[in-house]
Amino acid sequence: MFASTTLARHIARGAVGIGALYYAIEVAASHPWGSLALGLVALAALGGCPICWTIGLLETAFQQRNNGQRVNRQIPPNRASP
Repeated sequence: MFASTTLARHIARGAVGIGALYYAIEVAASHPWGSLALGLVALAALGGCPICWTIGLLETAFQQRNNGQRVNRQIPPNRASP
């Protein structure tokens, strides 16, 4: 859901998002509207909150490790029941 197509692209999005978030905090007192705009840039780059970005990082790494194959996460039916 939060994953990117490649790990490098996801890390680049994270770098842009964290940089924008840091700069938004730094200029908040002197330029509140600019800070708000940078906060929105950070949210867009990170795909939500930083935790969402971290979840996406794990999903992207997992997809890369499995060569893009989807993992069947369905629980198999119970064979003991009729």
